[in-house]
Amino acid sequence: MTTAAALEQGRDAFARRAWREAYEQLSAADRGAPLAGEDLERLAMASGLIGRDGEMLELTARAHQEWLRAGSPVAAARCAFWLALRLVHRRETAKAGGWLGRARRLLEDAGADCAECGYLLLPVGIQSLEQGDSAGAYDAFERAGAIARRFGDTDLSTFARFGQGRALIALGRTEEGIALLDEAMVAVTADEVGPVTAGIVYCGVIDACYAIFDLRRAQEWTTALAQWCAAQPDLVPFRGACLVHRVEILQLHGAWPDAMDEVRRACERLAEPTPHPPIDRAHYERGELHRLRGELAEAEQAYREASRWGCEPQPGLALLRLAQGQLDAAVAGICRAVEETRDQPARARLLPALVEVALAAGDAARARAAADELARIAESLRAPFLRAASAQAWGAVELMDGDARTALGALRRARTGWEELAAPYETARVRVLVALACRRLGDHDTAALELDAAAWAFRQLGAAPDVARVETLAGQGTPKTAGGLTGRELEVLRLVAAGKTNRAIADELFLSEKTVARHLSNIFTKLDVSSRAAATAYAYEHDLV
Repeated sequence: MTTAAALEQGRDAFARRAWREAYEQLSAADRGAPLAGEDLERLAMASGLIGRDGEMLELTARAHQEWLRAGSPVAAARCAFWLALRLVHRRETAKAGGWLGRARRLLEDAGADCAECGYLLLPVGIQSLEQGDSAGAYDAFERAGAIARRFGDTDLSTFARFGQGRALIALGRTEEGIALLDEAMVAVTADEVGPVTAGIVYCGVIDACYAIFDLRRAQEWTTALAQWCAAQPDLVPFRGACLVHRVEILQLHGAWPDAMDEVRRACERLAEPTPHPPIDRAHYERGELHRLRGELAEAEQAYREASRWGCEPQPGLALLRLAQGQLDAAVAGICRAVEETRDQPARARLLPALVEVALAAGDAARARAAADELARIAESLRAPFLRAASAQAWGAVELMDGDARTALGALRRARTGWEELAAPYETARVRVLVALACRRLGDHDTAALELDAAAWAFRQLGAAPDVARVETLAGQGTPKTAGGLTGRELEVLRLVAAGKTNRAIADELFLSEKTVARHLSNIFTKLDVSSRAAATAYAYEHDLV
């Protein structure tokens, strides 16, 4: 094939979004005769879209030089911008800053008034958002949008609306921000923008929806992203993100086998030919699925992989430690993560686990404080997911404090919320708490029915640890027999009745002596006894040993 024919076929494949064919044909043409700036940009984009990041950077730099030689500083500045944007994504900030500086100098020296001036405002907005200056970010994106309107640049306009939407959400003006994100998505779904812009905005909007727990909108845009990726079989960069988001949706809706298949595909796709974000999130979600299914060793390995790629492994790791009986490690891990997190939505992702771990540790004050903060965030963001999680947390806290009737009201609200979100695992977990509240109120028939329904749901999901826990609860008899003790408190009581010291109990259960003492205090309170001897007598009288 002649160089001219390869070039023509490469351009045609690029127009059809057949990225691998475009890459191969344009590369062949480039070997025959060095490509000019415009075709080098096409080849650079095709190489990036099939996952050849290093080559994409080299080709874009070549295109930049070709435009300079051709006397086109504006086109050269545009290449410098795209280079900088990709380098920022790779966290190579010094190089990115250098290319942005060069782009600004080129435009200033040329006295250019063009759309590219607006593109250079985008990194300013992005940096302002990352530094917490949401108002400054909004201003930068608004100025970029004004330039886009003057020059009729749809890609720039879409970027600007997307940035403004993110800034408004950060400013607490969530509804206005979401409206701008939806408007940006209109241009994307109508195929009015280039593939790189489309992919960035798709993933950014979905991430924004997850950040504010707008799961219905996230699911809608994830479905659209999946269809967009399916129409471009060679696409690599955004397909992995699509798979990770699908995993989160499938997990929420209880399709765990499908979620595991998807997350494995995501880990494979994001690792080749070189690792791509969000490979860290893919490994974290894999850890979550393993943990929920009781595959604790596999979960630990997945969380380690996530951490290696830069993902905070909490709250999953704390819940794993709780499942392993390492209560002190669970407390330390989740408390450290919450203390280090300032962003409100990010804290909301950690607080339900903090409530669960604190309750397991018998720390009612910490659990109540976390539940209270979660309730405030849920009210602020008005997200159904957070409202359900908040109601569940409050129900669990009230149940521990002995107010079963108040707990039951909160738990009923939580169950309704999870059912409306079609979240079977969370619904089943609430039903377990409802059963415990009913037991406290003397309604043992309802308690048995709730436990039976929860066990059935957990079996359908493959949630082995939860099945075992429900079977244990179902065999405990009435609250009068068990004294309302938690599973961990029963373990401590049995060891006390066996004559073991706090130190020996701590060693056997992998706890600290302080935690054992706290459990013992809770046991004394619940059984209305004041000594180890009285607690031991209670255990023997009620056949707990």
